[in-house]
Amino acid sequence: MFGIVILLMCVLGGRALDLLRATDTPRSESCPGALLVCELSKCDSLLVARTFPLPTGTLRCHLQLWQCQLSDLKLLTDYIINVTAVHSGGSSSYLSSFMLEDIVRPDPPVDVRVSPHNGRDLLVEWSPPSTWNDLDIFPLKYQIMYQWEIRGIPKSVNLGPFESSKVELKGLSPGRTYLFRVCARELLGLGKFSSWSSPVNITIPRTKP
Repeated sequence: MFGIVILLMCVLGGRALDLLRATDTPRSESCPGALLVCELSKCDSLLVARTFPLPTGTLRCHLQLWQCQLSDLKLLTDYIINVTAVHSGGSSSYLSSFMLEDIVRPDPPVDVRVSPHNGRDLLVEWSPPSTWNDLDIFPLKYQIMYQWEIRGIPKSVNLGPFESSKVELKGLSPGRTYLFRVCARELLGLGKFSSWSSPVNITIPRTKP
């Protein structure tokens, strides 16, 4: 069933712009909180933002400058957004359909820590994003990427997914510097992986002969 149709109208002197970009990651609320953020390209004036009732009811669009936030969205529900640009030559519309399960995207993991462990091994630890506050209901899985260089040529390895928030890596090369990043996704594979976390560098100590 379909939950809502929203019409956003914008006037631009001579032509219509591509107005809608549905962001993958809710920026101002927790994920998977029921919030969708739609961003509008800049135009001369925003005329109206309103909802149209459907059999399943309506939701109010909280309009800000070039942005519309929809709250209290439901899981397992199809939504349609209609954005219409009105200009001197007529109008043009853009339709986009979505389900929360398809677009949900966590923020990156935080507090990534890498420390030597048992000689040549490393212990990589991290914390889930603070904006994801329903871990008991929507647990996360994680993926690690580490990079290094050999004679100036970058190399990388992706590991995972992991359900825990720490991983021990074995058999790394002494004297080599590694760069680590971690990303997250809903455990059952709903939505998309987060962006990579901020990088953390560490150099494996050389062993004494």
